[in-house]
Amino acid sequence: MRFRKIAVVGRRGAGEDRMRVALEEITAVAGGFGAAVVAEPSLVPLVAGVGATDVGGDDIDLLISLGGDGTLLRAARSVFGRGVPVLGINLGGLGFLTSVSGTGIESALGRILGGQYAIEKRRTLEAEVREPGGEVGSRFHVLNDVAVHNSGAAQVLRLDLWVGPQGDLKEIGSYSGDGVILATPTGSTAYSLSAGGPIVVPEMDCFLVTPILPHSLAVRPLVVPGGEEITVAALDRREPLFLTADGQEGGPVGHNDRVVVRMGTFRVPLVRLPEYSFFTTLRQKLNWAVRPLDGS
Repeated sequence: MRFRKIAVVGRRGAGEDRMRVALEEITAVAGGFGAAVVAEPSLVPLVAGVGATDVGGDDIDLLISLGGDGTLLRAARSVFGRGVPVLGINLGGLGFLTSVSGTGIESALGRILGGQYAIEKRRTLEAEVREPGGEVGSRFHVLNDVAVHNSGAAQVLRLDLWVGPQGDLKEIGSYSGDGVILATPTGSTAYSLSAGGPIVVPEMDCFLVTPILPHSLAVRPLVVPGGEEITVAALDRREPLFLTADGQEGGPVGHNDRVVVRMGTFRVPLVRLPEYSFFTTLRQKLNWAVRPLDGS
């Protein structure tokens, strides 16, 4: 696939100089391949000759996120369901989902625009907040995770969980804690990991149910097949819960509402360099399974 129109998203802030340099490099490399570059309005003043775009409604071939994982998640949500490849360039901290370093833009982007790249199609989740009558109050699509948690004061809450379609629910059980995370394999290295969930390779057809600070030693994370649905509801609670999608958007969950989570119907295509390895990223970003130094 040849990329002819490239859109760039990013957040201006403390790293504005780095953002400007990165955008200049992207524009120069793209120009050498005859590709046009547009950017979201906040970035346009940084580089002359870059047009503004509404990423969610523009016809683009490649979407580049400049920043960390949060920026890439926002970028991915803006093109959910459209099949637009997303390339993450890390200008932030961890940048686990990004595939290009901010210091290697020219070389990496030149290879990608020259056809030396691979596409990883990452699974998504769809979450619905269902009201007592069964109506869908709100719907969210995520690449990483959905969290159902306290909306206010730090207090233990009781959740009830079921698995299966709405007409044939099978009870998983109930527990007390701070909430629950429903995560894709991609999201297994994000909030779920911090809450004690397992690392799952992205190719797996499954998703995770990870309790947040459960008030019981017997409650452990659960991995369920990708074809299942998980339903979450609050027990014995007066205050509403809150649903957070990919750590960036969300809404309230009423006392009698249910949250229903299932695999999404589409995937997010992430652009990778040919030598990319999930396990190499684990070692580099998370210091996972790194051999100790000799003599230590």
